[in-house]
Amino acid sequence: MKAFRLFTGHQTQPKVLHTDLREALPAALKEKKHLYYKDMPAPIVDELWRRFKESLRPLASAGKLGAVHFQFAPWIINNRDGQAHVQECVERMGEQLVAVEFRNKTWLDEVHRAQTLEFERDLGVAHVIVDSPTETSNSVDRVWDITSTRLALVRLHGRNQGTWNIKGDAASDRFNYDYSAEELAALVPSIKHLAARADRVQVVFNNNNEDQGQRNAQMLIQLLSEEGAL
Repeated sequence: MKAFRLFTGHQTQPKVLHTDLREALPAALKEKKHLYYKDMPAPIVDELWRRFKESLRPLASAGKLGAVHFQFAPWIINNRDGQAHVQECVERMGEQLVAVEFRNKTWLDEVHRAQTLEFERDLGVAHVIVDSPTETSNSVDRVWDITSTRLALVRLHGRNQGTWNIKGDAASDRFNYDYSAEELAALVPSIKHLAARADRVQVVFNNNNEDQGQRNAQMLIQLLSEEGAL
């Protein structure tokens, strides 16, 4: 389950809040086009977290909630404030397993990579391995490592450099990419290595133009089966 966008630092339209919370906003925030976590009054923040966790309870009670995925905004950078915010989100989730995906290079570049992985291990979260274009400011290096033996998560967004940051209403425009058999085959050894270290490996295709994700997933399943990895 993906975390509410306000929690991960993304701009959030007031209209997505429940009516009572929207009406409880200070006048200055009611007039804003977008809300940000750092500007929200503490009582409203607390209530948003309570309601979010309450909404997860049916899945958790049924044993179907593996992890809650926090994809932090590109402007959540690797500094004291950024680390504090990540830590707060993990603490808010209590015993629930959290998966962390970063979108700012300062977390996983060569200089900070080891420190970030250790930070994730200390928090007990699952590191998200991101496959995406690599030449943009809001993309990160693929770091094939685990920070929790409970889960390894691989998220494949496609490698379409030209559409990664285009503006539009449809996510399928941004993530329009069809992985080739060769590209997927190149991922198999790394996925197998993760499987040898983590109790569970999940590979999620986020390329979603028409049936790209479904076809690519089917192809990856076949490749993994041929390697005896399933």
